[in-house]
Amino acid sequence: MLTSIPCMLIRGGTSKGPFFLASDLPADPALRDQTLLAAMGSPDARQIDGIGGGSTLTSKAVIVGASSRPGIDVEYLFAQVSLTEHTVDTGPNCGNMLAGVAPFAIERGLVRVAGPATRVRIFNINTGKVIEAVVQTPQGRVTYEGDVRVDGVPGTGAGVELNFLDAAGAKTGALLPTGRALDVVDGVPLSCVDFTTPMVLIGAASLGKTGHESKADLDGDAELLARLEQLRLKAAVLMGMGDVTGKVLPKLALLGAPRFGGTISSRYFVPWNCHAAHAATGATCVAAACCIPGSVAALLAPGERGQQRALAIEHPAGKIEATVQFGADGSVLSAGIVRTARPLFSGQVYVRAQEALPEAA
Repeated sequence: MLTSIPCMLIRGGTSKGPFFLASDLPADPALRDQTLLAAMGSPDARQIDGIGGGSTLTSKAVIVGASSRPGIDVEYLFAQVSLTEHTVDTGPNCGNMLAGVAPFAIERGLVRVAGPATRVRIFNINTGKVIEAVVQTPQGRVTYEGDVRVDGVPGTGAGVELNFLDAAGAKTGALLPTGRALDVVDGVPLSCVDFTTPMVLIGAASLGKTGHESKADLDGDAELLARLEQLRLKAAVLMGMGDVTGKVLPKLALLGAPRFGGTISSRYFVPWNCHAAHAATGATCVAAACCIPGSVAALLAPGERGQQRALAIEHPAGKIEATVQFGADGSVLSAGIVRTARPLFSGQVYVRAQEALPEAA
């Protein structure tokens, strides 16, 4: 016997996965996670018995619901579903999947269209932070066609503006969790920054790299991966995050000087292998770090601050652009990026009855 659950498969930026209404899934976190694992086909590296894509970039799920918070339209929870373990991680956020939240909310009737462009205020349950999304809605409905190109995604689409408001201290409570722009761990200079997501930023040259290596080259360097994990674990303790063994936060990036007209080059780790392109939240964190005097990023990408600064982060598939806004005191207030999203299918996902939950039936 199979149980069906309504969902919409959406590509958001360089990721994709099913989007669910919160009302269609169990409220109990353990039961909810069991349902997500069954729907995605985990644990199984191929996810052959589910709708997961057999990659960390395609084993993601998003849960969206109406909000009773003042000034907030919808709330969403991001879930990273493990490929090989019976676990679902709701600790991190995902800026790429976030690009699909506002369109999904409009498609499902949670938000009404308000003119040619509809502004949607989203509360991220993972981080407790607010994101403002602007979706193109000419003629009273979401349009997915446009001329915005996202490196790492075939073709073009309508831009979805994402503005991360008051994003400092998303997980640790502070932009600089260690209280310093620069730390040294095992002789390696690094910066611990928490803006939209907590990250450990390392100059590639300090580990004998350029920051321009391909994903395949980095993923094939077992010695480097082991060293990065050792540094990440020790930096996490300094950040007040404790023992993060087996946890995806904090993320890590190797940074280098730009080669293709950008501001800085970044190889983003997720965290045990290199991202094929770059996480959106990771890009906003790197961009913010470029504006923090004395950080590893700022040393590689010096520039004027003013009221705002536009930056381009080079990655294995091209570039991702971000704009950082500053307060009168020079503090980093917010960061914005533009992504694209589109629905791939809308319907029912079927899971085995013994794996589904009564509340999800």
